[in-house]
Amino acid sequence: MNEQLSTAAGIEDSAGVWAAALGTGGVFVLMIVIVWQLAATWRARMLAAREQQYKRLAEKYAQLLEDNVELHRRSIEELTQARKSITSMEKMMREIE
Repeated sequence: MNEQLSTAAGIEDSAGVWAAALGTGGVFVLMIVIVWQLAATWRARMLAAREQQYKRLAEKYAQLLEDNVELHRRSIEELTQARKSITSMEKMMREIE
């Protein structure tokens, strides 16, 4: 009878060990999943922030490009006016000679 009790106690102890091992493993798996999800969330936020920076940079570039085109147009107009003035002065100087 004493032998039966020790066998039953051994079975209960091994079942407890397996239950503890599974519980510990489950906790570790849960912790890994939580850390993994936090890392994925952080990465998604960083990518979204980078996307916003790229959008702002593209908008700034577009504005600078428009400003540059406007300055180029003004320069061409001023050069055209200067060329017309020089041409008319040359013509006037030739008439004087």
